[in-house]
Amino acid sequence: MRRFYLVGFVLLLSFDTVAQLSLKFVGDQALPVEMSAAWLARVLGEPWILGALAGYVGAFFTWMTLLKHAPIGPAFAASHLEIVTVMGASALLFDERLHWPQLVGAALIILGIVLLAMSESEEAAGTVAPEGAPA
Repeated sequence: MRRFYLVGFVLLLSFDTVAQLSLKFVGDQALPVEMSAAWLARVLGEPWILGALAGYVGAFFTWMTLLKHAPIGPAFAASHLEIVTVMGASALLFDERLHWPQLVGAALIILGIVLLAMSESEEAAGTVAPEGAPA
C-alpha cells in the first residue's frame, strides 16, 4: 500500500505541476490580457492549453483514486507539495527569482507533510493513543 501512495502522490504532483506550468506558458503567449473574444481565441489556440487540460484531468482522477485509500489529513497536506514543485520549476523554466521567504515557506510545507506522515505512521502502528484515550 505504501508504494500505491508513493506512486499516486508522485502522479498527482506531476499532473498538478504540468497543469500550472502549462497555464503559465499559455499566459505568457497570450499577452496582453484583455477581456475580448480575440484574447480568448489566443488562449484557446495555444498548444499548451492541452497540457493544462490534461494536467487537471489527470490530477482529478489521481486525487479521487487516492482519496478512496489514503488518510485525508496527510493526503490533503501532501497535495500542497505542488506549491513547492511549481515554484522550483518556475525558477528553472521562467527564470523567476526565489527569495528567502519562499524557500522558508517551501521548507515549512515539506516539514509539515513529513510530520503528518510520521504522525499517521505512528497512529497506524498503534504507538499513539487516540485522542481522549488514556496513554
